[in-house]
Amino acid sequence: MYKLYCRAYQNMFKLVSKLLPWREPILLESEGAILELPKHIKSNNISNVLIVTDKVLMKLGLLDALFNSLEIEGILYSVYDKTIPNPTIDNIEEALVMYKNGNCQGIVAFGGGSPIDCAKGVAARVARPRKPISKMKGVLKILKKTPLLFAVPTTAGTGSEATIAAVISNAITHEKYAINDTVLIPSYAVLDPLLTIGLPKHITSTTGMDALTHAVEAYIGKSNTKETIILSQDAVKLIFENVEVAYNDGLNIEARKHMLKASYYAGMSFTRAYVGNVHAIAHTLGGFYSIPHGLANAVILPYVLEYYGDSVYEPLAKLADIVNIANNETKQIKAETFIEAIKGLNERMNIPTKISGINEKDIPLMVKRAYKESNPLYPVPKILSKQDLTNIYNMIKG
Repeated sequence: MYKLYCRAYQNMFKLVSKLLPWREPILLESEGAILELPKHIKSNNISNVLIVTDKVLMKLGLLDALFNSLEIEGILYSVYDKTIPNPTIDNIEEALVMYKNGNCQGIVAFGGGSPIDCAKGVAARVARPRKPISKMKGVLKILKKTPLLFAVPTTAGTGSEATIAAVISNAITHEKYAINDTVLIPSYAVLDPLLTIGLPKHITSTTGMDALTHAVEAYIGKSNTKETIILSQDAVKLIFENVEVAYNDGLNIEARKHMLKASYYAGMSFTRAYVGNVHAIAHTLGGFYSIPHGLANAVILPYVLEYYGDSVYEPLAKLADIVNIANNETKQIKAETFIEAIKGLNERMNIPTKISGINEKDIPLMVKRAYKESNPLYPVPKILSKQDLTNIYNMIKG
């Protein structure tokens, strides 16, 4: 009966989602596009912004060109650079204080998924000053106008520059969850491949596989639209063609450009079609052990796809056709070959097959949280039981 309830909930939400005020970010795409951003900030009558980033990017000097361009345009800025991987409620509250004290009018998120999600959290708190982040968990809990958000991804993975979601961690309870609202879709997204040049190999690989997970989970789910199907297919094709090139040759500007676009396409896809059990499991690992989200997704993806069995043969067979593998084979063989191809990407990019450090005692609580996250919202091809999830945790633990 519960599975019937989940499917009914998902079908209802799919219908309701058609009525939501979806929007797409205005894209600034080119080498050096970051230099154009201040003009667009100014054109929106914003003269003071909060920049949310992290200490690594500050140390590397990646923001220097943006700072110079902002100064040329006469735009004041404050910088919050304490964002950590798997950003916390504390990160958001600290940045919110800086936003208020600086009399800021807009927010620039500069970095990977963590700074962008942190910036979204700040925007949500500005819109809802009396509502804590914990009360925004779930879907459509903001429903108020937020400050304009300008997203500048420096990794090709999360797609957060295109999505309604911000994933937040509670450092006390080790819970990691998403807040989802259309008001969190950034107003602008800057896809500048020069900002990803020199990205460490392990970040290139894991964020790339993160994008692949987004595209695949959206594609095999039951809430696809004509648009999300095309976006997922395009993302998968671009990733298979470019992620290893970017990994092996970090200076290849074309591969970097294609990976940024693939991540954006995947983000556009899953923000409408949703993700699934891979993400639910990955979020618990991030909350409990601070496992980077992309790494967790990369490891978990083939396990979950295999566990789904024949419920995903047809969509995975279509993806196999798109990436031109296992031609003239049955749907099952094509699907299995596609999963093996994912494993091959992981292996060639030195991504492990297991997650080390999982404590057996933590598994029951992680199962409970992953199950609650997945159901009834995620329109997965096969609804997994708590025992199924327990089995998968045991498969992935090193």
